[in-house]
Amino acid sequence: MATNFWASSHSKQLLDPEEVDVVPAADRERGITTEEFRLVKIHMSSHIWRLAQQVKVRQRVIATAITYFRRVYTRKSMTEYDPRLVAPACLYLASKVEESTVQARLLVFYIKKMCGSDDKYRFEIKDILEMEMKLLEALDYYLVVYHPYRPLLHLLQDAGITDLTQFAWGLVNDTYKMDLILIYPPYMIALACIYIASILKDKDTTSWFEELRVDMNIVKNISMEILDFYETYKVDPQRGLSDEKISPVMNKLPAKA
Repeated sequence: MATNFWASSHSKQLLDPEEVDVVPAADRERGITTEEFRLVKIHMSSHIWRLAQQVKVRQRVIATAITYFRRVYTRKSMTEYDPRLVAPACLYLASKVEESTVQARLLVFYIKKMCGSDDKYRFEIKDILEMEMKLLEALDYYLVVYHPYRPLLHLLQDAGITDLTQFAWGLVNDTYKMDLILIYPPYMIALACIYIASILKDKDTTSWFEELRVDMNIVKNISMEILDFYETYKVDPQRGLSDEKISPVMNKLPAKA
């Protein structure tokens, strides 16, 4: 099920839950709390999603870009690495890694179109190219990312519940609003999404899960994290978090010179 994953650099970079959402000292000095740190990551993940829709890239590119974005902030501060620039640079880098290259000038054009007169989001091509180099170093050049999408399709077929594909796929998409991809193997995230989908759509998958012999405590823990996220955060697919919620946090971050 996950042989290739366990041989990958991705598996060796999985973190314990307490290792994510650790606010770097430079950000703490600016008054950024753990919750605010989390809000920026949620909002900018949505920003990547919206920008990706403009330049029309595959789902995998978006997921890889968000994974890079979240991984960077387990190592670097938002004070040093401006999320407003890191987000498009992650999308640019991911598009190349996933062989679906987007030109930097297109990203610059659509950022201006999306963000209008907000100068804090106004970047030039050279800004994205320079940040790409910094990202490569921050990521230690480990760029291979495995995602839950492929195991999801395989597992749904194995369980005989392919009619849940669209619903479960949507759940997987939403997991990128969290740090789950940094903590858990992708196939376990896929299983959690199937578990939620089967309960909400009244499908009995108990015996199927038993046959898999997976750790159901982990599956249920991931499922609870996803459901807790839905309960706690209201994220508009077109706008991300509301201005009222995110602007005070973003204003704590330094704008580009």
